[in-house]
Amino acid sequence: MVVGAIALVWLAVALALCALRRCSFHQAFLLAPIAVWHRLTVNGGEHLRSKPPVLYAVLHQSHLDPALMLSLLPNDTLHILDEQSARSAWLEPWREAARTIAFNPEHFFVSRRLVRHLKGNGRLAVYFPDGIEPDTKPYRLYRAVARIAQRSGAEIVPVSVHGSRRTMFAPASNPSRRPLKGLKVVALEARTIPDLVQELGGEKASAAAALYGRVKQADEG
Repeated sequence: MVVGAIALVWLAVALALCALRRCSFHQAFLLAPIAVWHRLTVNGGEHLRSKPPVLYAVLHQSHLDPALMLSLLPNDTLHILDEQSARSAWLEPWREAARTIAFNPEHFFVSRRLVRHLKGNGRLAVYFPDGIEPDTKPYRLYRAVARIAQRSGAEIVPVSVHGSRRTMFAPASNPSRRPLKGLKVVALEARTIPDLVQELGGEKASAAAALYGRVKQADEG
C-alpha cells in the first residue's frame, strides 16, 4: 500500500513537471524526487528554452547540478561534463536522458566540433568549476568557451543553482551542508558575447571577462 501510494505520488509529480517544465517524461521522472526533497523553484525558466544556437554556462557548485541540468534543459542539449560526473554511477540515469561527453576543464580548448554543433542550431551546456578567479590557470576555460560562442554566433544563457553549495552533494569540506536545503535555479536572458562585451565596456573589455561577469550575475541574482 505504502509503496503503491509513493509510486502514484511520484508519477503525479512527474506528469506535472513534464507539463510545467516542458521536459520529457524521462527527465521529469528523474527530477521529481529532487524537486520535492529540495523544494525546487526556477527563476527564468523560459530562458532554459531559448532558441538555438545557445550555450548554457552552468556554474558547477555541487554533484547535484549536472543532474538538475540534465533534467531541466532540452533533451537535445549536448552536456560537456567533468570526468567525475561523466563516470559517476548514480548519475547514469540522468546521463541517459540527454547527450553527454566528458572533458577536463584544465585542458579544454576551442573545438571545431563544438562550434559546428552550435552553428547547426545546437544547444551546448558547459559546466564551470566553482571558485575560478580571473588571471588564474583555470580561467582559461572562460576564454575558450567565449571563443566558441563568438565563432558559432551562439547566445549565452548563464545558469546557477542557488543553495547548491550547501546541500549534501556539495564538497565534504563545506561545513554548512544540510540535507534539506532548498534550491532555486536562476537562468538569465540569452545574450551574445558582443552584447555582453559592449555592456561591460566596449573594446576595452575581453570576451572572457564579459562571460565571467554574466555567470557571476546569475550566481548573485
